[in-house]
This record gives sequence, structure tokens and C-alpha cells, in this order.
Amino acid sequence: MNVFIIGATGGVGRRLRKRLANAGHQITGLHRRNSQKEALEADGVKPVNIDLMNTSSERLAAAMQGCDAVVFSAGAAGAGVDFTDGIDGRGARFAAEAARLAGIQRFLLVSAFPDAGRGKAPSPGFEHYMQVKKQADVMLSATSLDWVILRPGTLVNEAGTGKVNAGLAIPYGTVPRDDVAAVLHSLIEQPEVKRVIIELTSGEQPVNEAVAAMAAFSGR
Repeated sequence: MNVFIIGATGGVGRRLRKRLANAGHQITGLHRRNSQKEALEADGVKPVNIDLMNTSSERLAAAMQGCDAVVFSAGAAGAGVDFTDGIDGRGARFAAEAARLAGIQRFLLVSAFPDAGRGKAPSPGFEHYMQVKKQADVMLSATSLDWVILRPGTLVNEAGTGKVNAGLAIPYGTVPRDDVAAVLHSLIEQPEVKRVIIELTSGEQPVNEAVAAMAAFSGR
């Protein structure tokens, strides 16, 4: 498949692009700094220089032409309210509309676990981030795309185990970025899993089995 990754230079996106390229998929990846282009090309990714803070659905749709699926794993990463609104909010909306304009049905959105950060003192910036992520989920779920919303627990950089806990509603926990990338890879290769929100943490079930089990809850 030809997969368009928004967030290809991020923690999950870097891992995903390598997995997909090693599996023989063609990858197009967004970047906004010239210094990121070389690393993308080294991983076999076709780089596209577009800044989500300064783009449009039409421009994204032109870049997506010929792709089979879109993965949105971009995020502001605590850079402030303006970036949260521009990337996690408007960026996700532009991307979903771009997929529609480009005739792409498959759209995977990396969102946020509802219980994330609830054990810490609340901050206005984090609360705003969670609100924007929820609004993006609502937006995408109202489209006619074959979407999947993936809500991982707190992301960690430990090596992945290849085993997860995935479900419609599960206890909160952490999950390695490696395993989030593995789940996205599996979702790309199992298109029958669609129109479903999946919560994700570390667990005991092999990734492909966990993803396949979600087909029973997939919408039509």
C-alpha cells in the first residue's frame, strides 16, 4: 500500500515509517524542516515539505494523490495552545477533508487516552490539549471515511514487547511507542477494522490478534 503519514518525524511516526518500509509498503511523509528530509529519504520515505500550521485541505489533498491510507500521528507535543489548535485541531480537520478530496477512505488518527495525566495536578494547557483531541475525535467520527481512532495510554520509549491490551474501554496504563507503531501497521494491513475507537495499553495479547479482535466491533 501507499501510506501517507502526517507526523512521520515524530516518536510514533519514525517507528511506523520504518516498519512499513521494511514490510514493502510505499511511504509518503510530511516534514516541515529541511533538516528532516534526509532522514526520511534514508528510511525509504518520499518526503513532502508541508507545515500543518500553514496549509489547507486542498494542498494536503494534492500531496495525498495516489495514496491508499492516511495516518495522522502529528501533535503539538506541549508547544503551546496555538500549536495545539493548529496541529491537533485544525491539522486533523484539514487532513480528514484532504483524504475525502483525494478519494482516500482509510484514515487512522492517533488520539489520547481519556485518563491520561489525571494523576497529576491539572494545567490549563493540558486540559485544552485534551479538549482539542476530543474535538478531533468527534470531527473524524462524523465523516464517511473508514476511520479508526487509536487512543494510546501514556507513551514511553521502552522497547516494545509486541503484546498489547486493546479494547473499546480498558484500564489506563502506559504503552511503548514501538507497540503503538506496531498496532498502526497492523491496522493498515487489516482494513476490515474500521469506524471504531480503540483504547491501547501494554498487555498480553499479540498485536495482530488484538487488532483482528476489534473487527467484531467495527462499524459499517
